[in-house]
Amino acid sequence: MLEFVNVSKSFWTGTQRKVILDRANFRVELGNSLGILAPNGTGKTTIINMMAGLEKPDEGEVHRACRVSFPLGFMGGVVNRHSAKENCRYIARLYGLDPDYVEAFCRWMAGIEEYFDMPVGTYSQGMRARFTFALMLSLDFDIYLIDEGMPQTTDAEFNRKAGEVLKERLATTTVIIVSHQAKTLERFARSAAVLKDGQLVMFDTLEEAKQLYDYETQGTEIPDTTQFEQHG
Repeated sequence: MLEFVNVSKSFWTGTQRKVILDRANFRVELGNSLGILAPNGTGKTTIINMMAGLEKPDEGEVHRACRVSFPLGFMGGVVNRHSAKENCRYIARLYGLDPDYVEAFCRWMAGIEEYFDMPVGTYSQGMRARFTFALMLSLDFDIYLIDEGMPQTTDAEFNRKAGEVLKERLATTTVIIVSHQAKTLERFARSAAVLKDGQLVMFDTLEEAKQLYDYETQGTEIPDTTQFEQHG
């Protein structure tokens, strides 16, 4: 279980205070993967980072009664002057896992061939994305955090492997994914939420969340406004 209790978070932009969360309360239960819809610039990455413990709330508490991953694409802890092999073996030891397994999994998943034994700092953006994605999936977490979906890569084989592994993980783990596009959430989320006025408005289904999100971002008509009060 991952829970936010009266969490507030804001930033000073230089001209005004931007509120991300305002005394927000919500809970994500294991086994119920959650998609969060929020327009660009509203704090999606900040919320994911708070879930991972990379950022602290201004007020309130974040409770993690399970193993929560670092966000997909997060490079903290990866040393650029070391190779992918050296990095993944070191991180495996930090998590108490078998370095041989983590190395083998990352080699297979990332598919970057001889670059796996070269410094990470020499990688292209696509290779870095593939390696960090592989590293996240090689570690044992109860909740996986994904910011805006799959890494941007044109490698069809990587996309196929990554999609298959994610599908398998969804059967036994929980995913929290944030995006500004509802279509991105369709493959992962069983329930959904909309970031609105500093609160996460929770819904049982993605379709319900899309109705509120479309209204907030596009001004489309809401068929039944009472449903938002019921789930909020």
